[in-house]
Amino acid sequence: MQCPFCKCADTRVVDSRLYADGAEVRRRRECPACHRRFTTHERAELELPFVQKNGGAHEPFSEAKLRDGIERALYKRPVSTEAVDRAVEELVERISTHGDREVPTRLIGEWVMESLRDLDQVAYVRFASVYRKFEDVNAFRDVIERLERVPTPAQRKTQLSFSDLVPDPLPPTKP
Repeated sequence: MQCPFCKCADTRVVDSRLYADGAEVRRRRECPACHRRFTTHERAELELPFVQKNGGAHEPFSEAKLRDGIERALYKRPVSTEAVDRAVEELVERISTHGDREVPTRLIGEWVMESLRDLDQVAYVRFASVYRKFEDVNAFRDVIERLERVPTPAQRKTQLSFSDLVPDPLPPTKP
């Protein structure tokens, strides 16, 4: 790794730590020439699919565009940076494991809305208004009414699943 200060080609690693829930390695490096220290981040590069735009065009997936859209919807909302990072990581993983070489923007938009619904309801409505191109107040009202019927993440955690309601089968009897 080249030193960003003196451009020396040989630097040494002083400390390495896992970062971002193990998805990244943070390394402290020191330059033997100028003795200055700097930090680098190492992350696995995923082969992400192309995005199929609504007009039929194709372009490489951009995590920066995804993050920008989410951050715009969350502008001045009480959501931590860590929660945003986690949501972006989960969406990137979902996109990368989709299985197709191309993912339609419509599908990505729906996944973003699901994620925002769990993060912040106001951000969800903001994103939906742009994504679905609301034309009047009734469109806002419809989305808000649907949102009120969906259980919050906290409510979903306390709900019993079907498997919780069905008793375990009887053990086999001995012949």
